[in-house]
Amino acid sequence: MSKTLYISDLDGTLLNPSAELSDYTKAALNRMIEDGLDFSVATARTAASAFKILGGVQWRTPLVLMNGVLIYDPAQKRYVQVLPLSAEIAVEVIAALKTLRVPGLMYQLKDSVQITYYESLEHKPLRDFVEERINRYNKKFTQTDSFSDISPDDIIYFTLLDTQENIQHIHDALSMLASISYFVYKDIYNTDLWYLEIHSDKASKQNGVACLRKGYGFERVIGFGDNINDLPLFAACDVRVAVENARPEVKATADYVCGSYENDGVVKWLEENVLCLKL
Repeated sequence: MSKTLYISDLDGTLLNPSAELSDYTKAALNRMIEDGLDFSVATARTAASAFKILGGVQWRTPLVLMNGVLIYDPAQKRYVQVLPLSAEIAVEVIAALKTLRVPGLMYQLKDSVQITYYESLEHKPLRDFVEERINRYNKKFTQTDSFSDISPDDIIYFTLLDTQENIQHIHDALSMLASISYFVYKDIYNTDLWYLEIHSDKASKQNGVACLRKGYGFERVIGFGDNINDLPLFAACDVRVAVENARPEVKATADYVCGSYENDGVVKWLEENVLCLKL
């Protein structure tokens, strides 16, 4: 039987509407992993919030974080892949954001330690985002007068959040910059909030899966997702499973549709299909 990797997005897919792993999902994952299932996640989240959320599961397969910018191996307890922006590109992004007067977050990974910078929290969506992650995940943020004051070396990511109209305007204004990937998508927890995430064009969930496939000998990959940034994940998979609550574009590319994230759809699909040796 071929060595198979099962890999899932987090928010809107494996997590419930409270952005948590339900007790049912935790118990099911631990049981299946102990029985030999190779299961991982591919998420836009950072290590700080992802590790907090994923606590209680005995992970052994590397995790794809920040849309493939980082891959963390829990067995080795280290990042096995880091794909930063070049210093030159980071400087260009910072200059463009300054010209547009756009508030956001800038992420740096230095000596395997992530630092998350902000310039101001006057923008309410950004302030709410930061406060929620401090209160819920004990995540640390660092204030700086200007992103330009930070060394552009080891910058890995930018996150901007606003209304759909404003985010689309920012995306269009930044689209001339090269060697960068952009993702624009709606926050599933807040109907009025949209994200724009910026990182190296070498990083994606697709490339993250390819790295795991090659580096860890997986011959087959089955993926689960719900949102636009899961389309690259699906592109890397042999079998694609959309949750019932997935966006239409995601369902359209799926081979199967499982139950909703409200009802432990991913692990129930695994219990029905994997444990019965159907897939």
